[in-house]
Amino acid sequence: MTSFIASPTLTVWRTLLALAVVFVLLATTGWTAVHRQRGAPADSWKGAIAAWQADRVGARALPSPTSPPGVVAGFFASLKPAQRDRLAAEHPLVVGNLDGVPLALRYRANRRSLAEALAAERPRLKDSRLSPDGRQEAVRRVHRFSSLMRKGRQILAFDPSGKGRVAEVFGDLKRAERVSVIVPGVDTTLLTFQKTARRYTAPVGMAESLYAAERRAAPGVRTAVIAWGDYTAPAGVGMDAATGRLAEEGALRLVSLTEALPGNSRVSLFCHSYGSVVCGLAARRLPERVSDIAVAGSPGMRAGTAAELDTRARVWAMRDADDWIADVPHLDVGGLGHGEDPVDPAFGARLLSAAGAGGHGGYFEPGTESLRNLAGIGVGSYDSLRCAADDSTCRSGISGAGQL
Repeated sequence: MTSFIASPTLTVWRTLLALAVVFVLLATTGWTAVHRQRGAPADSWKGAIAAWQADRVGARALPSPTSPPGVVAGFFASLKPAQRDRLAAEHPLVVGNLDGVPLALRYRANRRSLAEALAAERPRLKDSRLSPDGRQEAVRRVHRFSSLMRKGRQILAFDPSGKGRVAEVFGDLKRAERVSVIVPGVDTTLLTFQKTARRYTAPVGMAESLYAAERRAAPGVRTAVIAWGDYTAPAGVGMDAATGRLAEEGALRLVSLTEALPGNSRVSLFCHSYGSVVCGLAARRLPERVSDIAVAGSPGMRAGTAAELDTRARVWAMRDADDWIADVPHLDVGGLGHGEDPVDPAFGARLLSAAGAGGHGGYFEPGTESLRNLAGIGVGSYDSLRCAADDSTCRSGISGAGQL
């Protein structure tokens, strides 16, 4: 009897077929629905960059928008207050999105950009040429811009072009001892940045919940949380969600953010779903101040093991028992798939309990063990963490992490 050995080509085709089947499954079980994304034209951003590059402060050229945060910070530190204010007033879109710009100036610039975006969007509500879908989108954009402009909101990044990008700070980022950054997954856009229904599945709800949990866990620790929707996430089920193309660009932006954070705070990244792909690709380039990377509901981090991430940060992973992401093939074939499963013990992450999460979108729900664990990491209270196994193995080797 002749034995059958699968050829590499056949293995690849079987893998692709498995991926295709799973993507169809996910489309019917809640990953996300494919939908067309609209938004402001990219020309507004291109025009803002062109105006910035043509401007001067005296005889000095303005720093390139691609300059490292340290270069940008040095430039703004050399300016007089009136010069900084003038740049924020005349170039709000650039100043509000430039890592290295002083926080207060970024907040002010983004508020101005929001006001301009709102003024440009409102006339569309009366445009008779809009389709019903177009009108509904205009209504949603007006509502979102108005909401982001409410008193007390600290908008760290805002770009209305395309699907839109936005980031918001909860707490005093400048004085924080511990900073948490939430990196969300697919279908994160300007319009989905905050939700009323299923509130804790959106970046704002996640951040609000985590910030409250951190303050309960360690009232004496100065904390801040960033809801970071400042990268172009995949829209729906498709090739972008199955590859790392968008995550690569997101990883560059995430590294820049962490390099630009003020002070000497310790930083933790909380990466949900496709956001964990972004964090995995960013890992080896993160500054040393990033002490922890925690992934929840991860399809993979584009690495075979935690050691391959080549980071000094501790790597944590959790997955709820009812999370459908477990059905995603943990493969990387020809760029499709995101590698090994982070909750597989062989991957080498520190495995945390996600009890109570109730599926893929519930990791930040108040009252869950998943949220308590994330908050414990965020404030550095490692001895409070509940491991996935009923022991203390996930806390081994961490100074100050005691027994349960």
